[in-house]
Amino acid sequence: MRLNLPHRPQEALVRFFAGRRRMAVGDVVVGHHNSNHILPLGQPLAYLLGMGSGRMRAKFRVPFETVEVVPRIWRESDVLHVVSGWMDDVPCCLRDFGDWSLHAYVPGRSLSEKTGREPVGEERIAELAGFFARLADVPADALPARPANWPESGDSQGFLHRLADYTEHQVHRRNRPRFGGLFDALEIPPGMVDRFVRSRPQLTRRPFTLLHTDVHRANVILTPTENGERLLVLDWELSLYGDPLHDLATHVVRMGYSESERKLAIECWAEAMKQAGHAPLTVGLDRDLDTYEGFERVQSVFPDVMRAALALPDEPDTKAFVTAAGQVRRALHRAWEWLNPESKPVDEATAVGALREWHAVDSAAGPVAETDSVRSGGRRSRDGNGWCPDADRPRGIRLTAGREPDPLTGRPMSTEAMEPLESLERHVC
Repeated sequence: MRLNLPHRPQEALVRFFAGRRRMAVGDVVVGHHNSNHILPLGQPLAYLLGMGSGRMRAKFRVPFETVEVVPRIWRESDVLHVVSGWMDDVPCCLRDFGDWSLHAYVPGRSLSEKTGREPVGEERIAELAGFFARLADVPADALPARPANWPESGDSQGFLHRLADYTEHQVHRRNRPRFGGLFDALEIPPGMVDRFVRSRPQLTRRPFTLLHTDVHRANVILTPTENGERLLVLDWELSLYGDPLHDLATHVVRMGYSESERKLAIECWAEAMKQAGHAPLTVGLDRDLDTYEGFERVQSVFPDVMRAALALPDEPDTKAFVTAAGQVRRALHRAWEWLNPESKPVDEATAVGALREWHAVDSAAGPVAETDSVRSGGRRSRDGNGWCPDADRPRGIRLTAGREPDPLTGRPMSTEAMEPLESLERHVC
């Protein structure tokens, strides 16, 4: 049941009550790209949305100002609107307010909580393969519009070049004003992503599909059912349209599979695609997956180095620098295996020294202005608890509300102006 109101006043009230509701006390789930406040909808908001009960929980989702490391071509809400029509295991976006959004909450535990870095298991690996096959069922003409110069379906080489170009220009060069000295001190070779791509054989042409691009353990939720558990995949904001082997490669790399489970995941993926009628997507798998896995390792150097640096607290001790240096060196070692396996990246002492120098210069520069480059570069953590792909455990937090915005004008409301809405809230409750 909903209020019988015209669309604009109805949506204004939804935004008003959603904005008030997200200021309540609840759990917070934090990841790389968003902070998700988990709360019951409350009866007024549930009533406006046509939900049955205000006790239903939802995610009040706010994006971070963080390091942008992969291309974003769509709004998450637009992707979910399409995908929910083809897949029944996708959490829906209830409302997109532009600078934040409201999503249905999926109860359960993430795979990272359930397994840590332990084996995932054959049954779950097969279920994930089935997810990718269902993803390929979503027709291209149902997806939101792509950028005008996006590679056409089948142009796998063009797609890889598009990803490499983004890494070089939007991740590496865009962040050089702040991190260039650190990159150089760590002896990261210039143009390394382009050099890697040029060193690989030409990719086989494959049809394009919808890609999630971020299926790792923290984004996989195990929700209880009558017969056991069900697997759902969250966080669709990095979805792309492109070569499905890119999606498989990012998955097997970021899941941290053992070598035996990695091989099993690839075999299950290929079998699931063939059984679903998508055999053309598996053409060239044996040769081309290697290229995409290598690309994932090489392009990850820049975000991993920046995140390690930004995660340093304001006054780091030696242990903090050593920890950050370990993160940096692991990223470099993974890339060097593909770039130049006969050489080794910088040692720990050099990495620690580079981070110390960067931190001193960055701290002396003072607060960073609110610009596009800040949104690209992120901010340094004050407590050392920086970005982590597995930072998905709820944390209790109390948020303080300010004066409410007028639901029609967006301007702060006076106490008198809020009284009718508070009366409506009491009435609906």
